[in-house]
Amino acid sequence: MWAARQLITRTRTCVLCNLRRSFASKTEGEDRIAEVLKTRFPLASLVKVVDISGGCGAMYEIHIESDDFKQKRTVQQHQMVNEALQEEIKAMHGLRIFTSVPKP
Repeated sequence: MWAARQLITRTRTCVLCNLRRSFASKTEGEDRIAEVLKTRFPLASLVKVVDISGGCGAMYEIHIESDDFKQKRTVQQHQMVNEALQEEIKAMHGLRIFTSVPKP
C-alpha cells in the first residue's frame, strides 16, 4: 500500500513538473550540457539538449550534428558524446543520444 501511494505521489509530481516545464525556458542543466558539447565538438552545426525529466535534470535527450562524426560508426559517435559528458553523466538517470553528420 505504501509503495502504491509513493508511486501515485511521484507520478502526480512528475506530471505537474512536466506541465510547468512545457512553458519554461531552458534549464541550467540544458545550457551547461550544450556548452560542454559545443566546446568538445566545435564543428557541430546542431547541438540540441532537452531535459526530458520535466526540468528535474535526471534525463536528457541530445541531438548533435557534426563533421567530427564523419567515418565513425554510430556506437563510436555515442562514445565520443559520452566521453565529453563523463562528469555530467554521473548525476543523470538516463541519456538519449542522437548523432549525425551534416548532409552536403
